[in-house]
Amino acid sequence: MGLLSIIRKHKLKDNELRVLVLGLDNAGKSTITKKLKNEDVNSVAPTLGFQINTIQFKEFNLNLWDIGGQASIRSFWGNYYDQTDVIIWVVDALSTERLGEVYEELRDKVLLQDRLKGVYLAILINKIDLISSEYQDSVKEKVEQVLELDSQIKDQSKFASFLVSGKSGHNLEEALNWIISREY
Repeated sequence: MGLLSIIRKHKLKDNELRVLVLGLDNAGKSTITKKLKNEDVNSVAPTLGFQINTIQFKEFNLNLWDIGGQASIRSFWGNYYDQTDVIIWVVDALSTERLGEVYEELRDKVLLQDRLKGVYLAILINKIDLISSEYQDSVKEKVEQVLELDSQIKDQSKFASFLVSGKSGHNLEEALNWIISREY
């Protein structure tokens, strides 16, 4: 058993998960992180680099690594992949014109990375509070279709998508429940 396996088993024994929060710039990663920490979400600045936050959710400590999504920072995402248990991938529901870019970045920088094989993926389709409820399901379908998750990830239990709001907190608890219910 290698050192990383030993560290991972010890970490999981302590109910601790390392979660990378990734996505394009302005998707709402920091807003979601702040909401999960019960902080004010009305004054959020773009993340330049990364921020580490630990939240307690039920019996788990979730170490959230909120990493900037600007194009100039994305090439450094790989520096944070080691020992990752879950990727939270945040998509801006209002920026459907950027879904092609979202797909390419998710595929190239996450799904095709050997160091992330076996990592769980929670897709949070954010800013849903700004979309009429009658269109929310169609936005979710469009995001799932463009990201091609069914064909990109063979094990369907490794990913799930959620309509969320970083501002109101809508569905964030459901996403965290899914994350902690996985088998690590």
